[in-house]
Amino acid sequence: MTTSANLDNIAITVHAHRLLRTLLNENPVLEKILLTAATREEALTAVRNWVLPKLKRNSAAERFYYSPKTNPELYELLNWEDFATIRILDYVDHAGEQYVDQNIHGEMAVSNPIKMLWMATNFGIGGAKPGFFMDMLQLFRQLNGSLPRDLPKKKEVLAWMKKYPSGIDSNIIELRKKNKERIINILLKKIDTGEITSPTYNFGTEMTLKQKREKMEEWWNESHFHLKFAVRSPDLLNEMLDYSLDPDTMKILYEAREKGIPFFVNPYYLSLLNVQTPEFAVGGDLAIRCYVVYSQQLVEEFGEIVAWEKEDKTEPGKPNAAGWILPSHNIHRRYPEVAIFIPDTVGRACGGLCASCQRMFDFQRGRLNFNLDKLKPDESWSERLPRLLDYFKDDSQLRDILLTGGDALMSHDNSLRQMLDEIYQMALRKINENKKRPEHEKYAEILRIRIGTRLPVYLPQRITPELGQILEGFRIKASKIGIQQFVIQTHFESPMEVTPEARRAVQVFLNAGWAVTNQLVFTTAASRRGHTAKLRKVLNDIGVLTYYTFTVKGFKENTASFAPNSRSVQEAMEEKVIGKIPGVEMDFAQSLMLDSKTIKSKIARLRDEYDLPFLATDRNILNLPGVGKSLTFRTIGITRYGRRILEFDHDRTRNHSPIINTMGKVIVIESKSIAEYLNQLEEMGEDRDDYRRIFGYSIGQTEARMPMYEYPEYEYEVTKEFTSLEI
Repeated sequence: MTTSANLDNIAITVHAHRLLRTLLNENPVLEKILLTAATREEALTAVRNWVLPKLKRNSAAERFYYSPKTNPELYELLNWEDFATIRILDYVDHAGEQYVDQNIHGEMAVSNPIKMLWMATNFGIGGAKPGFFMDMLQLFRQLNGSLPRDLPKKKEVLAWMKKYPSGIDSNIIELRKKNKERIINILLKKIDTGEITSPTYNFGTEMTLKQKREKMEEWWNESHFHLKFAVRSPDLLNEMLDYSLDPDTMKILYEAREKGIPFFVNPYYLSLLNVQTPEFAVGGDLAIRCYVVYSQQLVEEFGEIVAWEKEDKTEPGKPNAAGWILPSHNIHRRYPEVAIFIPDTVGRACGGLCASCQRMFDFQRGRLNFNLDKLKPDESWSERLPRLLDYFKDDSQLRDILLTGGDALMSHDNSLRQMLDEIYQMALRKINENKKRPEHEKYAEILRIRIGTRLPVYLPQRITPELGQILEGFRIKASKIGIQQFVIQTHFESPMEVTPEARRAVQVFLNAGWAVTNQLVFTTAASRRGHTAKLRKVLNDIGVLTYYTFTVKGFKENTASFAPNSRSVQEAMEEKVIGKIPGVEMDFAQSLMLDSKTIKSKIARLRDEYDLPFLATDRNILNLPGVGKSLTFRTIGITRYGRRILEFDHDRTRNHSPIINTMGKVIVIESKSIAEYLNQLEEMGEDRDDYRRIFGYSIGQTEARMPMYEYPEYEYEVTKEFTSLEI
């Protein structure tokens, strides 16, 4: 194992030397400090003494820096130079500290940037990489004013948005028709020759070629067809994409297969990928492609992937990382008000496998797979289901149930109907039992039902009129006992995924009285300037509200997809801000989810009246590897590779398990440097100058949750007692 001391003696590269020389030329005071300091400790002290007076120019910055708790009010008063000053002081305060880094399999990462600058300046050593020096160069440019915070104008953001087509643009629809025809012809030939056999999908002996094509068109509208003929091998994937995958990509895919990483891409979703890309669609499908094509880092790490979210590790009868005692693997919980319910049905599977899936840890252990027939519930499920749901009935604070998986809508109609019926019965029993409790001891009753699914994107054929009837029937019945919010929580990653088929699927939900919200994973491709803003607009157009924009979770296995948290903060403050709803409209905004059948007209009214390209109703956030979600952080360190070390605090704007009061701050070491991220964007055709201020976003503050996502008030006071909790 290479130690920190060994790395200290490694000479820096020519590129690193040039970046260092630029840094010193632009900051003569820093150069003098580094050259005259006899030791690295002297350099640390001198840098602190030089920078500290700058903090006193803004009393809010000084109070923010010294405060042990994050203060949102003070955060709003920080200026651009304050961000740099606080980061330098945090670097000094945390110099020499070591952190367990799961990106390098649990080895220790050390942060001591001033020491590395001192060693490089005086001896040309220290082992720091160009990404480190680039980050430090931009830090001192922010401090000395040569990297100003010249925020983009709305016109510029709109221009970025226009770069990205959507799946409901007429020229994209025509492009997908050709893709569909190519895929159908390949499958037709394989069925015709017997290369693929199916008792359900076959032609018999008397059909003409025209009749076979007509039959294929008919089958294309059936979800089971797409599941049956999902691509499960690299060679078939390449064939379906007209052999357009390059040799390097194929080599990675072959290695992935050898490692045991499953493939599962259905024909419909494959039809969204470009093969021969016309000018109007260049780069448009990158956010989709990175979900289908695996990265070298994922292949290398598979087998050694460490679970990111500690509270998802459950052992029946014992508290998880958040302190909640859970009855089985079917229930996951982070917060007092809501728990996730994962059924023992086909709903444990998905309509496809996302390359950056948070459950890749379970795929490598074999706990998840795409053997759909083996996932059908056994006889005991109907008996276990009501007992498991009693957990929600008997809990004092639970008022929100999120039915997910896998993918909740992978469950068959009968299974889904059974689960919803049992949820209704559980909610009714909770109401009746609550009537017997005295005032101030009453439990929270169920107010919100959510269904988590990506099938409107992966497999919109699954969203049938029959499914809509099941959902509508449940909503009507459940509304009568006081359940007020019915939400489909989906996951569109790109405006190119918003197709006519997806739009129709969303309309089925809206007609059934269920609101639709979207959660986006902020991958590298999705984080390009204007991409997320365009997705918000297109989703609003079809009646979908944006809910969360998540930083990619995971360690080295998701390096290719990871966008630094500084980019997430930048996106919120420089792009999403043009869709901010005026404060005077917050009461109106709160009503958006309550009547899904009028949601499109209400969204349109807000956008038209205030000239908003979209409604910024989501929060940019990271699922912490401890408990909960947050984007409240300070950058307290940086590795010699330029990977930032962030210290997160919990989101104090929402209720949490009281365990967070004993946990302290959460350290996250990012999986790549900002310099690496910008190089990746450049390879995607982006102008890195458009992102020049990204280095300066070194402090984050969790945005307040939008009013429409708050729970309705009860007519009684809910007990303050926590059940099912052990700290």
